[in-house]
Parts: sequence; C-alpha cells; structure tokens
Amino acid sequence: MTSPSAETSDLDTAAVADRRRWFALAIVMTAAFMDLVDVTIVNIAIPSIRQDAGASFSQIQWITAGYALAFAAGLITGGRLGDIHGRKRLFLVGIGGFTIASALCGLAANPEMLVASRILQGGMAAMMVPQVLAIVHATFPAHERGKVFGMFGAVVGLGAVTGPLLGALLTEWNLFGLEWRPIFLINLPVGIAGLLLGSRFITESKAPRALKLDLVGVALVTLGLLMLLYPLTRGRELGWPLWGHLSMAGAVVVFGALVAYEKRKAARDGSPLIELSLFRVKSFAAGIAVQTVFGVALGVFFLVWTLYMQIGLGWTPLRAGLTGVPFSIAVSTAAGLSVQQLVPRFGRKVLQTGALLMAAGVLLYIWESDRYGLGITSWQMSLPLVVMGVGMGLIVAPLTDAVLSDVPKEHAGSASGLINTVQQMGNALGLGLVSVVFFGTIGDRLTATQVGPAFVDGFQHALVWVAGVMGVIFLLMFALPGRAAEQSEGAGAERPGQAGEASSRVEERVPAH
Repeated sequence: MTSPSAETSDLDTAAVADRRRWFALAIVMTAAFMDLVDVTIVNIAIPSIRQDAGASFSQIQWITAGYALAFAAGLITGGRLGDIHGRKRLFLVGIGGFTIASALCGLAANPEMLVASRILQGGMAAMMVPQVLAIVHATFPAHERGKVFGMFGAVVGLGAVTGPLLGALLTEWNLFGLEWRPIFLINLPVGIAGLLLGSRFITESKAPRALKLDLVGVALVTLGLLMLLYPLTRGRELGWPLWGHLSMAGAVVVFGALVAYEKRKAARDGSPLIELSLFRVKSFAAGIAVQTVFGVALGVFFLVWTLYMQIGLGWTPLRAGLTGVPFSIAVSTAAGLSVQQLVPRFGRKVLQTGALLMAAGVLLYIWESDRYGLGITSWQMSLPLVVMGVGMGLIVAPLTDAVLSDVPKEHAGSASGLINTVQQMGNALGLGLVSVVFFGTIGDRLTATQVGPAFVDGFQHALVWVAGVMGVIFLLMFALPGRAAEQSEGAGAERPGQAGEASSRVEERVPAH
C-alpha cells in the first residue's frame, strides 16, 4: 500500500491510510441517526402533542410536513454550500443549528411555535444531512463504500427501531411533567457531542475548483417547492381554493424556468446549483425517480399508521412503538443482507423483489385490518409488518451507493443534496396526500363511537394507495442497470468490498421515513 503523500488530489489513497475516517464515519452516522430518530420519534408522539398542546389535525400535518418541506427546500443549497465552503464546516453549522432548533421545539409554548421550530429544524437538517453522504463519498475509497453504505442501511433500520420506542417511553414516562417535550430535548446532548467531536475528527473536503453559490437557482428551487407543497398540504383544510390549483400548476412553470436557467448558468461559469449533467448518469437518474416515488409511499404510510393505532385503535404510545419493532428489525436485517450478499449476486432483482414484498405486506395488512377490525392485536400485525420491513430493507441500503457511485467527486455534495431533496419532496407530497387519502375519507365531525371505525376505514383506504405506489416503483426499477457483475466482468477477482460497491451501483436507497 502506498503511503499517503502531500498530494491531496488522491483522496482515495489518503482515506485508506487515514484511520480517523472511521471516527468521522461514526460522527456523521450519529448525526444521520439523530435525524432519522427525530422523524420517527415525532410520529409516535403526534397524538400526545395533539392532546396536550391542543393542535388541530392541520397543525399535526404541519409538524411533520413543515419539517419535510424546509428539509426539501434547503437540501440542494446545503449540498452546494458544502461543495463551496467545505463539507465539514457546513456539517458543523447544520448539527449546531439542529440542536438549537430541537431546544426550541422542546420549549414551544403553543402549536404555532412548535410548527415554526420544526421548520427551522428542517432547514438546519438540510445543511447537515447532505454533508453526511458527501463526506463518506469523499473520504472512503471505492472498494470500501459498499460496506459503508451497508452500515448506513443498518443505521436506518436502527433509527426506525429506536425512534418509536424512545418516543413512546419518553411520552409515557412524562419526565418532570414535560409530556412530549423530551422527545426533542434529548437531541441536545447528542448534538453537542457531535459538534465537539466532529470539529476534531472530520477532515475538511470541498470541490477542487472554485464554485459560486447560485442564488437565482436557490430562489427558483425554493419557490417551486413551496408553490407545489404548501397548497397540497393545506388544500383540504381550506376547501381546495382556486389559488391552490393555480399555485401547483405554476410550480411546473417555475421548475421549467429553473432547468433553463441552470443550463445557461453551467455554460456561463460552470457552477450551477443543480448539476443537470448528473442526470445523464443512468444509475443516478433512475435512482432519483425511485427515490421520489418511494418517499411518497413512506410519507403516507408512517403518519397514517401512527394515527390508526393511537387514535383509531386507542393504543398507548408504548404499545404502538412496540408493535413497530418487528418491522424495524426486519428493515435493519434485510438492509445488511441486501448490500453484502444479495445485490452482488442478483442485482436489480433484489430491489424489485423488495418492492413486491412491500406491496404484498401492505395488501396483507389491509386484509387483516378488515378482518379483525378494532379487535386487531399487535401480534396479528407482525406478519404484514415483517414482510413490509424485509421489502424496505432490500431497497433502502443499496440505493444510496447506486445513485452516487458514478457521480464525480466534485459534485458529491450537490448530488447527495438532490438525493435527499427528492426523497423529502416525495415525503412531503405523501404527507400532503394524507389530507386526500386519509382525512378525506373519515369526515370532520365524528362521535366517540364513530372515531375507531372511521380511522380503520381511512387506514385501509390509504394503504390501497401505498400498494399502488409500490407497483409503480417496481416498474421504475426496470430503468436501473440489470446486474452489477456485468460492470466488473473480466476485471479479475474482486475483494469483498469491491463486489459490494459494484453491486450497489445497480440499486438505490431511501431513508427516511
């Protein structure tokens, strides 16, 4: 092995020799874990927030969708800022701001302040999260990335397990009479530790050539997302006014203007906000499409699932959290297997199998919910949740490496920002669609005896949509490369890490529910 020299251009060689990269990996993974837990922990506490803070159903949607909206609107900018000013610097700014926003959420005096603090929290996460993948991409050599992204998939699964359970326990314990507030305040020690350790162990990286922040691009992408997502989220509450439809139609025009401007910007000075050339990379373009649609399915499912169990069935947060454990364990287990063993051998078929399994689990859940009604038990939900979890695990881990594997390093931040943006955009779209596919079927004025049956019916109706979306994802996956092995054929024997990295080029990931 060649010793690292003063040449910083050979990042792969330097990363192999730099043992500190594993400390850096642990720190950025902890930040990603904190973000994932924060989403799932909030979901499980939503009914408690509604009861204690007096939040309306619309405000409940905004507590989740506001975070996703700010996250989506700022991710591309966050990724590009990391390319320009340094990924370590932006990571530290993001994790510091996320910690402050978490404190404001925990201290919120009313639902309006909580919604505003969640929007701030989403904006800070948009500075932090793109740097996670960009730092990994710039720090680890190609033959190690398959293993690293397998670990990322396990973190996703662990976050899915920990979030609901931690949220349930903190809500049930009612620490110091704070009700749901500790679910946000728990981020403070984690964020402070990440800030201190990150400043010491993470190595700075940025684009090798000078770039400028594309302020016009920032304005257009933010405006387009707001015009699309705001009326979708508030449409039902306001009676679907004409301005909402015009706003969503206008968003298409804004995105068209964005594409035209970014082409001119790239030709003029080579530093656009969105590298449109990335979409000429087939694995990137196909993975982005899957990511977007998958985000819609997850946005719908997780919010509706929480409301179904805690309001419809009347379960406690702890029971609802424990019910989700089989799902989370299945996600984590399948995620590790998919990257390390299955994808290198079977390529795209693993991802498509995952989509079909998720659809099958959703259909089984609909059948069980209909059969057992309000009397359904946690163990009866275990089978459909395990089937869904295995399916999600087969998709979630390899997706990231597939999307980023052929992306030039100088655009790693921009690419990871795009990956997370489309996922969160899909997630926010899904949360907005909850107004249509769930609340639109249960009615506004329900008696105590009508709530349970209405929520059960709404849950089943929403899951039909989720199953349909999974079918669309299955079809989109045909655009992905068929087999990773074809890319490395004739290259001789590969190390295990190389095989994992090559395999993940075939597939993709989606985090974050």
